[in-house]
Amino acid sequence: MSSHRRTLVRLARPVYLELLAGVAAGVVNMVWVAPLGGDAVAAVAVATNVENLLLGIVLMAGSGTTVLVARARGADDPGAVRAAVRGGAALCALLVPPVAVGGYLLRDPLAALLLGGPDHPAHALATAYFAIALPGTAVFFATHVLDGVLKGAGDTRTPMRLAFLANGLILVLDPLLIHAHGVRGAALATVVGRSVALAAGLLALRRDPLLKAARAARAALPTAAALRRTAATGLPMAVDFTVRMAGALALVSVVARIGVTEIAAYGIATKAMYVATMAFYAVRQAAAIHGAHLLGAGRDERRAVARQALLLGCVIGAGAAALLLVAAGPVMRAFGAEPDVAAAGALFLRCLGPYLLLMAGYIAVAGVFEGTGASPRLARITVAGVLVQLPLAYAFSGQGLGGICLAMALAMAAQCAALGLLHRRTVATLQKEPDRAFSRSG
Repeated sequence: MSSHRRTLVRLARPVYLELLAGVAAGVVNMVWVAPLGGDAVAAVAVATNVENLLLGIVLMAGSGTTVLVARARGADDPGAVRAAVRGGAALCALLVPPVAVGGYLLRDPLAALLLGGPDHPAHALATAYFAIALPGTAVFFATHVLDGVLKGAGDTRTPMRLAFLANGLILVLDPLLIHAHGVRGAALATVVGRSVALAAGLLALRRDPLLKAARAARAALPTAAALRRTAATGLPMAVDFTVRMAGALALVSVVARIGVTEIAAYGIATKAMYVATMAFYAVRQAAAIHGAHLLGAGRDERRAVARQALLLGCVIGAGAAALLLVAAGPVMRAFGAEPDVAAAGALFLRCLGPYLLLMAGYIAVAGVFEGTGASPRLARITVAGVLVQLPLAYAFSGQGLGGICLAMALAMAAQCAALGLLHRRTVATLQKEPDRAFSRSG
């Protein structure tokens, strides 16, 4: 195993466990809310979708901080590390008030908008949940930036442990607070669990040797300039995530045209699919961290890192495709799907193989672009891919969920082809002008 591959595996494994912990806590949270009735479940589901969209916003600060801290670490520049940390913190402080305060003030109309009007039975419950959850985004945003700092410093294990701590507390507090306060208790458990983890994370920051050295150094940039640099670095990554989320939501509307059975099957099957795709995103984060670190050290090894990320991603993708091909039926039944829904979902999962293999390679290599400054072009490829996928899905929807899989695979194949061309051009440019390219990426 090459040194690059060993590094990618070391960085990616904790990230994957961190992502799994969040998903598991979300599922258990819904289990505890379910006895409160369908209206309570609808309220929490709506709030969860809002948080997924807000994640796209905070990624601008969290991902930008990760890349810049990793580059500064590679350059062995404590002043640049301090500037990167200050830039991420300042950007987070700028993003929190409109989301936390504005969201709290607009919680009632926001719930009405998402539920189709104030007369919806779940409106009051959603408003009550938002009253706690939206101010709690201050903790949510701060935690993502803190994780970004630690990951940029090469430590993906501490964010994993913090995720275990937060989600473990949520699982303990959920039954107690939901019993006492209903839906509001679910929101309160989430905020309290994350707050304790944030406090523990701040202590971990103080112990990190890289960050200790940075605190003693003079920041390489003023805070305002560091903020702008973080935003410029992280914005394409936030756009990439948000566009993919929007595309996934739009695809649901296309599937809904096929029938009730298919939309139910699609909803369950995608949850199983996410267990695999989270592994792809773990490799992506690892590739971004490792690529940025090498670039900061003046080593342009993106071709070698991309090759190992591609290999690792494809191995995971092929394994996931094979597993779903064999276990699609049991997976659907494990979610309690009715026979017709289970059959439709199993067909979808078995047809996902080409899409998963292509997506695994694309997502893994994309991390190298994020870490080395080419993420704006990557975001454009994502936008184009989503715009291609939706018309294809509409055209093939007459073939049922198998047609949806075909559309997803074709759109991902087009993105892979575009990424391959971009990779070749970027490497050629950096080989000719490494210093200028590094300046642009920084």
